[in-house]
Amino acid sequence: MRFWRNYVKFLAAVQLLPALESGEETLVGGQAVLEGVMMRSPHAWAIACRKPTGEMATMSEPLERPSDKHEWMAWPIVRGVMTLGYAMKLGYQALRFSANVAVESVMETDAPGATGKDEISPEQPSARSESRRKAAKLSNWMAAVNLVISLAFFIFMYKYIPLLAATELKRVDPALGGQIVFNLVDGAIRLGLFLLFIWGVSLWKDIRRVYEYHGAEHKTVFAFENGDPLTTGAVQKYSTFHPRCGTSFLMTVMLISIAFYMLIPFSGFWARFASRIVLLPVIAGVSYEIIRFAAKHRGSLFAMMTAPGLWLQRITTQPPSDAQAECAIVALEHAMALEKTRGGELVIA
Repeated sequence: MRFWRNYVKFLAAVQLLPALESGEETLVGGQAVLEGVMMRSPHAWAIACRKPTGEMATMSEPLERPSDKHEWMAWPIVRGVMTLGYAMKLGYQALRFSANVAVESVMETDAPGATGKDEISPEQPSARSESRRKAAKLSNWMAAVNLVISLAFFIFMYKYIPLLAATELKRVDPALGGQIVFNLVDGAIRLGLFLLFIWGVSLWKDIRRVYEYHGAEHKTVFAFENGDPLTTGAVQKYSTFHPRCGTSFLMTVMLISIAFYMLIPFSGFWARFASRIVLLPVIAGVSYEIIRFAAKHRGSLFAMMTAPGLWLQRITTQPPSDAQAECAIVALEHAMALEKTRGGELVIA
């Protein structure tokens, strides 16, 4: 029963990946995972997950930025699509690691004679660390299955259902069939479903804890950006709302997509549906540029466009405990230690 609960929690977190991570390859960012935080610098990433015993499982590894390999990946619009895809892949790896730590904790707790303390031989911790390292690597079939599930859910929930509902409403009232009005109705339904999903999963205690770790990640990044010492006291004084959050990105995508779809002249259902899928990379790239600009120019008009995303973070980020903030601090310290070497040996504890 615990296994299936953990798996459902994992799938829910996969669906929330774009809202929980901050995809920016030139700045420090991170992502909430199951009972922990992943932090990423331009050339390194690290995870710190809290076990039920209070201990932390950590892992850090060097990174290669996509734009370091190919210059065209740094082009405006294109960099948004490439960075988002790269961040999603990395985020999935982090979730795999945290899920594996959770499974290990359940197995240790349920084992006959288990006391909740580490009473194993010295050889076993290294074997466990190796297991976590392998779990963080993408299994091709598992990644494909979860990718298909996530993509199918996204297209069905945010493309098919809103378009179908708007089309049916147009049949009831032809006045809703105009290009502008139709897409406003379609966008309102899509936005409503998105907000309902974000709020609905927040009622689940396990996901609410993920949102608390999300808040810890934001607070820690703020402290780092302002040059404050990475202590729980210094970190906790900051806001949980950050302009480079994936929640702001998704909200911007939702709003920008309404304007994009108004420019598409198609009137048939399947033509409109196909255009919504084809335009996804373009909309994602434009939204990325807006978020990137707004983060650097917080008094600009574009910053106002990201305001709804900051409001939504009242749901997707929650005030963390000191123990949760400590996870984010440890993850960032591990990432920055490795960043200074611009890629070192794999470090697992």
